[in-house]
Amino acid sequence: MIYNFDLRTVGFVVGAALLVLHLVGLLHAKEAKGWARAFPRSKVMGMLLLGIATLWAFWLVATMDLGEFTNMRTPLKILVPVACYLCLQYVDDFLSVRALGMLMLLLPDPLLEAAWLRPEESRKLLVVLAYGWIVVGMFWIGMPYLLRDLIAWLLKSNARWTAACIAGIVCGAAILICAALFYQPQF
Repeated sequence: MIYNFDLRTVGFVVGAALLVLHLVGLLHAKEAKGWARAFPRSKVMGMLLLGIATLWAFWLVATMDLGEFTNMRTPLKILVPVACYLCLQYVDDFLSVRALGMLMLLLPDPLLEAAWLRPEESRKLLVVLAYGWIVVGMFWIGMPYLLRDLIAWLLKSNARWTAACIAGIVCGAAILICAALFYQPQF
């Protein structure tokens, strides 16, 4: 196990993050809409998110058990920063969306690891969320204009924006409730 996170801790962190982000989007809608509109083409956010994804991927390659590919560790450790440079150099269009997609492929790992072989049925909330992130992350890397189009669709009416924020708040609250009531701490 790379992360060794407790399911309860992961539930609290993910639930609180979803709750807070969507609550900010609801309470400060004007600023959040402006930020969301600018995000897909933001070079600064793209470089920041790509840097985080690169460091995370490098750390994983350097520390995880690669099984039969262990002899490939050194070339992979060279490939990760080279891939980051190539992305910055040649794939700068919608870089922030692509980098967010990369993070959405990395984020499910600690969630799925924490939920692995746990008896609580409510752990499936985190598992479904994690696999949803994986699917969405793959689409955003390959077709980043989809996020731009989704943001434009959400911004067309206040009702859509409000509904999306409320859905995120409900999801975050459900995960927090499950973490508090059902996820047993590991010893």
